[in-house]
Amino acid sequence: MGTIVIFIQKAIGQGMCILFGADGEILTEKSGNLNLGVPGMMYMGGIAGLAAAFLYERAVGAPSAFVGFLLSFLAAVLAGALGGLIYSVLTTSLRANQNVSGLALTTFGVGLGNFFGGSLSSLSGGVGQISVATTASAYRTKLPLLSDVPLLGPILFNYGILTYFAIALSIVMAWYLNRTRQGLCLRAVGESPATADAAGINVSLYKYLATCIGGAIAGLGGLYFVMEYSGGTWTNNGFGDRGWLAIALVIFARWRPMNAVWGSILFGALYILYLYIPGLGRSSQEIFKMLPYIVTIVVLILTSLRRKKEDQPPESLGLHYFREER
Repeated sequence: MGTIVIFIQKAIGQGMCILFGADGEILTEKSGNLNLGVPGMMYMGGIAGLAAAFLYERAVGAPSAFVGFLLSFLAAVLAGALGGLIYSVLTTSLRANQNVSGLALTTFGVGLGNFFGGSLSSLSGGVGQISVATTASAYRTKLPLLSDVPLLGPILFNYGILTYFAIALSIVMAWYLNRTRQGLCLRAVGESPATADAAGINVSLYKYLATCIGGAIAGLGGLYFVMEYSGGTWTNNGFGDRGWLAIALVIFARWRPMNAVWGSILFGALYILYLYIPGLGRSSQEIFKMLPYIVTIVVLILTSLRRKKEDQPPESLGLHYFREER
């Protein structure tokens, strides 16, 4: 029983980082923008949050965990939003290719994270790893009393604040997209920007806002990985392929935030499954790591065959909109 509980905890821990990235990309893609820069924005959010906390803790003799939390959270949000803004300028204003722009943003974000990670490491004495334990303690604080409930406590209430924030954010996003006028306008922009424009909707504004806010949410995925999952430490290239898993999760969830919640936990479980199967060689481990992508491909094939409208991506996804051609 203990092994099962630990496996569920680790799956949820892995999944929440992916969930943030997927939620950000769902919001972005609902506007018609296909941003493959999610891994880069996660790196930008992670290093910005860690740098803000590191510089604060270094400058103050007795740092406050709460102040470090606020500074790092704000820095991660702004860094992720900046990544979304860069992408928006390139694709919406300059009409650059969306796939190329997204991949360039990923390269830029990963490189930026590793560069500043190395710079902060030299400031901390060149030990190769930066740590902000005081700030991280605020992120890793568990729910009082509830975490001590037998069985359910360790499974449901044994996580830090960003885990519950990720789930709450998915619920709010689902409500926003399906129950509000602004959400309907955003979906209209993603489906047919020309029709939305004719109805008086500011297409460019919705694309910019959705992409920048989506980038901010993805940035929180990086912050989650650094602060809550890794305990306030940074290691270059430490994110692995979690950013790409977030993009795959968008397809698996069929562009629905609530599906992304349980899908992220499933992806997290599949991602670490090889660790719990004894006797696997190196090659076999790599095959098991492919499972989330294989499951996504199967879902993509099935939804394509069924051709249900609600399971398909936004109709204008990845396409530029030129108002003069309306």
